[in-house]
Amino acid sequence: MKVLVTGGLGFIGSNFCRYLLSKHLDYKLINIDKIGIGANPANFKDLENEKRYTFIKGDIRNPKLVNKIIKEVDAVVNIAAETHVDRSIIEPTTFIQNNTVGTFTILEAIRKHNKEAKLIQVSTDEVYGETTKDSFKENATLKPSNPYSASKAAADTFVMAYHKTYQLNATITRCTNNYGPYQFPEKLIPKTIIRALKNLPIPIYGSGKNIRDWIYVLDHCNAIELVLERGEPGEIYNISAGNEIPNIEIVEKILQILKKPKDLITFVEDRPGHDLRYSLDSSKIRSELGWKPKFSFEDALEATVNWYKNNEWWWKPLATKEALHLTPWKMRVTS
Repeated sequence: MKVLVTGGLGFIGSNFCRYLLSKHLDYKLINIDKIGIGANPANFKDLENEKRYTFIKGDIRNPKLVNKIIKEVDAVVNIAAETHVDRSIIEPTTFIQNNTVGTFTILEAIRKHNKEAKLIQVSTDEVYGETTKDSFKENATLKPSNPYSASKAAADTFVMAYHKTYQLNATITRCTNNYGPYQFPEKLIPKTIIRALKNLPIPIYGSGKNIRDWIYVLDHCNAIELVLERGEPGEIYNISAGNEIPNIEIVEKILQILKKPKDLITFVEDRPGHDLRYSLDSSKIRSELGWKPKFSFEDALEATVNWYKNNEWWWKPLATKEALHLTPWKMRVTS
């Protein structure tokens, strides 16, 4: 099988490419990435000589480029996205362009040039908005709370519309918060690790009681793999590991692993529209495709912390003042 992965130089994308190449020796991968924020060529330093892997620097909003590549592949896994809520608050246009228009460009390319290709749209739990009690099922109403999640929700509706109108073989996955190696330093877990290693204050938004369900990135990769292989066209699959933990506890666990004092924690102003709790019901993918997480949260978190401790060469060039900012949604857009 020949698979196009978009955004394959990012956190989830690079882990997925590496995972797929290691599991399927008969697969060939094309990775298209514009190398924007969150993408890093160093993520593939260990795969530079892999003959089954081809990298193309390009933008998924470029119809001419996407049309050409789509003709060559059996499947597309669309992971390319602007993902950081804080940045979407100060610069929403970039998110609409990359997440919504980018997905539309891929859909048009498949419709016009390769309707046999299978599309996996990698989405997010944030499209459902927050919930205080229950867990969202796949048929829940979409209620995004910020420009990032709104752009992803818009992309999802285009995917479903193209499946129904043009019979595209398209499937959506919606996953909870990922963590693991190669995650850009602006996100909670790597930012906490790096700032703690530097003995810098660790920012906690508001009360720190906002709850997210955390999944190790390789468990997410396995779920995408199963959907790629056996997922049904037109279906949506929620992916969650059942690790619902308040942000303050995540930070405390990291400080404990690093043997750093809790007085590094500093409470800062909460970001606008900060959802209190995300929660997904992933019983569908578990029962229909037989997926379940393989990694325990405690073990995988410790492995993640140790990876950042041992790979300063990777994160040091990325750990800028902007990436590690205490309240990034307050930063001015300079471009």
